[in-house]
Amino acid sequence: MRDRAIRIGTFSGYLGDRFTALAEALDGDPVDVLAGDYLAEITLAMLAARHRRDPARGYVEYFLDQLRPHIATIAERGVKVVTNAGGFHPAGLADAVRAAAAEAGVTLSVAHVEGDNLLADLDELAATHPLTHLDTGRPLSSWGTTPIAANAYLGGYGIAAALAGGADVVVCGRVTDASLAAGPAAWWHGWAAGDWDRLAGAVVAGHVIECGPQAVGGNFSGFSGVPGMAKPGFPIAEIAADGTCVITKHTRDGGTVTADTVTAQLVYEIQGPRYLNPDVTVHLDDVRLTPAGPDRVAITGATGSPPPPTTKVALFGQIGYSVVNTVYVTGLDVDAKTALLREQLGRVDGVDLDVTRIGVPAADPGSQWDATAAVRIMATSREKEPLERFGLAKRIGSLYLQSIPGFFHDGGAELAVRPRPRIDYWPAVLDADVVPHRVVFAGGQAQDVPPPPETSIVDQPVHPEPTEEPEGTRFVPLGTVAHARSGDKGGNCNLGVWTADPEAWPWLRRTLSTARLRTLLPETAGLEIVRHEFPYLRAVHFVLRGLLGTGGSANLRVDQVGKAVGEYLRARLVPVPEELLQRKDSR
Repeated sequence: MRDRAIRIGTFSGYLGDRFTALAEALDGDPVDVLAGDYLAEITLAMLAARHRRDPARGYVEYFLDQLRPHIATIAERGVKVVTNAGGFHPAGLADAVRAAAAEAGVTLSVAHVEGDNLLADLDELAATHPLTHLDTGRPLSSWGTTPIAANAYLGGYGIAAALAGGADVVVCGRVTDASLAAGPAAWWHGWAAGDWDRLAGAVVAGHVIECGPQAVGGNFSGFSGVPGMAKPGFPIAEIAADGTCVITKHTRDGGTVTADTVTAQLVYEIQGPRYLNPDVTVHLDDVRLTPAGPDRVAITGATGSPPPPTTKVALFGQIGYSVVNTVYVTGLDVDAKTALLREQLGRVDGVDLDVTRIGVPAADPGSQWDATAAVRIMATSREKEPLERFGLAKRIGSLYLQSIPGFFHDGGAELAVRPRPRIDYWPAVLDADVVPHRVVFAGGQAQDVPPPPETSIVDQPVHPEPTEEPEGTRFVPLGTVAHARSGDKGGNCNLGVWTADPEAWPWLRRTLSTARLRTLLPETAGLEIVRHEFPYLRAVHFVLRGLLGTGGSANLRVDQVGKAVGEYLRARLVPVPEELLQRKDSR
């Protein structure tokens, strides 16, 4: 156990994040551990298809390309690197890192964490476990799709064991995003499994920094007030021995760390005040944020209880193919023009067509582009052949002289012709004690990671719906007085809305009832909505069940993973008391 806090910096929040981030983190303020997160659910779907075609390509080569030029520096400084870039083949990536170290003439101890990949044992598991859907409760047998990937979510103690065993680089598959911070913190401070409150604090810290720049102003509704937003940096979590933490950033980099940028990440991709993790159930109800200096926010108040007896398993299966293209309509009568386009594209048996108009031309456009709306056309089919026979690109190309006025596609972009696989997502629930969890060191020595000493089932709290309506109001965009952040968890969209003004919190919680949300977001008609309140964060949080279909990799929405739902809500008009608007104007 060490006296000082461990400093964990990130360099990736998803596959495709800024390539230079690892170099930037090494050139920035000192850290003890660098954590790279690559496995968003939609990324797992893509990697699953790649791994199926070529089992040797199941890991993220992007990480290896980022790491290779800096291996000597990492070895010299003794910085630990932890990543889930192992994907479906963590052993392969571990070997590739060892080879890269040898080429650089340095010695690095590389270990990998395995056990999450259950595909080979899935039939045997399914014979005794229903693998019920996390949201619907339906058994896997009702899916009607052959899984091509099945990965359980592992906790952080495999990472902790790898670091305790001397690993300099730890390569993981599907561990939880927060495990990339919780595991190193447990190793650094010598926490035992069962240190619930400490582990809860570390999971909160990991949750805040897991998406990289999002914690310092990226994807933040207050972006216009963030300095250096052209190139925001990556966050650092300083996790103390008691589990409390300070979120900060590299001093020289763009972005900022404030209570609002941290809140934005706290309410992101959660399902309520109980945040379930394989190591601990985190209770977010009493989490508090306190400024601790420039670009420093302290997080306290997180408490923990034993984790659930089950863990999530991400299953993917191919459900068909798709082709998508975007064209443009201009000027008046855009709905009629879009309808005619849909009719002229025709039909082929076995092909479904989804035509979505995006945007509305301005009433008195100041330029041609102000008069233009996009139309996204997606054709889907269970099999590739009907799509090839349908020939979406050719059908679009045949309409220029016989369709609507003001119709075109981007002349600088090729129309998509080749069908792409559609990968469906099934988030299953499986007894955690049947999931293997082990660390494999160089030379093949393996160490099993024991399960948590205790488990428990904790339900999400129920918050009563507000009924009181404010008086003396004016209709303005919600974003005038509130921030929002939205994202995906499988087929659900989670949506957090909060205010920086303590005086505005009573109004916000009264105004954002489930009933009002349904009027503000008509797309939620018929969907189950779960509402929660976070008084200390001055936030209302919603789970919009099924808004994203079965998940980002398969649904037909243009905003596949719900990233823009929060900004859409902020643009809607709501009744705001005049006194709150005057307070905002006077600041």
